Amino acid sequence: MDFSGISSTIHSISTLLETPAIIVLVVAVVISAAEAGSAVIEFFAFRLGREPDAGKILKQIFGKTAAEQREAIAAGSFLKTQLRVFGKLLHSKEGGLPINEQKLLAIQLLASEEARMEKIMQVTDIISRIAPMFGLMATLIPLGPGLIAIGQGDTKGLSDSLLTAFDATVTGLAAAGVAYIISRVRKRWYRKDMATLEAIMEGLLE
Repeated sequence: MDFSGISSTIHSISTLLETPAIIVLVVAVVISAAEAGSAVIEFFAFRLGREPDAGKILKQIFGKTAAEQREAIAAGSFLKTQLRVFGKLLHSKEGGLPINEQKLLAIQLLASEEARMEKIMQVTDIISRIAPMFGLMATLIPLGPGLIAIGQGDTKGLSDSLLTAFDATVTGLAAAGVAYIISRVRKRWYRKDMATLEAIMEGLLE
């Protein structure tokens, strides 16, 4: 069996993968930076100072008419997305939709909201997983030419290969670290949002 041919083919494939791996790393860094900015804007523009008192609001809406419940909800410090969900449920209630169908609608609304949150987090979840992989790939590929450079006494070639390798490692870890932190923070936010949605919607259906 011609192992030299196989080795040559593998080497050619790995060499071809170096540029795509670096491109993916650059894209990952850009996306991580954009998502970090988006998370900061989300916090300061929509979340800072908005901590609705679910217990207080539940007392205000329990046993009240749909119109009174709408007023109580509007006075609460809810996010626009939460207000939209409550509005749809209250609209069905005001329209005379049977209670069983209201409950089905509430389940659908909660599922849609959860899917929306998961879609937002999906980007940073993916980056946090693939960035280290492509960082490792872009680290190992240049080491081959670097080892060859050692045998040929080419110190400049060796230093260039090592610089590329170290840069790829740092870039991949940085992008993954930022994306991971954003995902964790948003998961905490969204868990609170879903808990509040479920509690208030149960109150609206009583």
